[in-house]
Amino acid sequence: MTSRDPFIQTVCGPIDPATLGPTLMHEHVLCDLAPRALRQSDIAEEKISLENCWQIRHEWSGHRDNCLLDDEDVAAAELSCLYASGGRALVELTVTGIAPDPQGLRRISAASGIAIIAGCGFYTEESRDDDLLESSEDDLAKRMINDVRHGIGDSDVRAGIIGEIGCSDAWTRVEQKALHAAVVAQIETGASLNIHPPRSVEKLFEITQFIDQLGGKLERSIFSHIDRTIFTLDDLFRFADTGSVIEYDFFGIESSYYPFKNIDLPNDAMRLKMMRSLIDRGHLSQITLSQDICTKTRLSRYGGHGYAHIMKNVLPVMPRMGFSDAEIDALMVATPCRLLSMVYN
Repeated sequence: MTSRDPFIQTVCGPIDPATLGPTLMHEHVLCDLAPRALRQSDIAEEKISLENCWQIRHEWSGHRDNCLLDDEDVAAAELSCLYASGGRALVELTVTGIAPDPQGLRRISAASGIAIIAGCGFYTEESRDDDLLESSEDDLAKRMINDVRHGIGDSDVRAGIIGEIGCSDAWTRVEQKALHAAVVAQIETGASLNIHPPRSVEKLFEITQFIDQLGGKLERSIFSHIDRTIFTLDDLFRFADTGSVIEYDFFGIESSYYPFKNIDLPNDAMRLKMMRSLIDRGHLSQITLSQDICTKTRLSRYGGHGYAHIMKNVLPVMPRMGFSDAEIDALMVATPCRLLSMVYN
């Protein structure tokens, strides 16, 4: 590749976009998503077992060890299953506040064969206790630009995407500052931006306006967790009309129960029906999908569906629901390829 050829930045180095293959656009491989109070707790917990894994998974973040993904051997084995099922790449969006480990991702990628594209940036204010909370927008932007161009933190592992940038339901001033800096970094580097949005439709529109007014590219701004945020076709179509990228990334979560807000989650079939409606309206290139695995009990090792769920259990039913081979290829390969491709600035 020459200095002006498009490339995708993985944790093991740049690759030709043509080699990307089926890609999951929002996962976590190494992370710590425990709430701060749980991280500081010394209460003894029962180990995850067949007898309790359903209940722990149901409550998501109430069990300290469930929130911690830190075993590289387990991760490599889980991603090897994804590779064996036809997956070739995933985007890993663990950022400051939830324990990123870029060097660990590099080792896991090499061991599993899965290309990993690492994110960079800052999660919600509640998750963080670092000194960057008081940093200026300029300083935060410089850090993310460095993460993309040179290496995340003090590593030489370069980020290939910005985010997921945490925006809580309150959407605090600190979070707005981080998103402002992320938009600056998006403009400077050409990398796509992933946003962890508030659980509010109107806040979604507020954020799109925020990005647009700063000169950011909405067509390269991916809004995660639409599964728990937009529930009507009218709102979905209105949001799609902003040009933003819509990410359904709760595939594999089949329970309607959602522990963080009084809403009912869709199941996989309902997710596909919403995606089908978007495609029929002409928004195929604005959709990505993934599973957002971030706890032990969603791994195969602990009784969950694992990273291969979409490849093994979702893609096979999509033709029956009206998805063509070309549409599936766009969702799994072409759109990820477009969003992850960059050129050296």
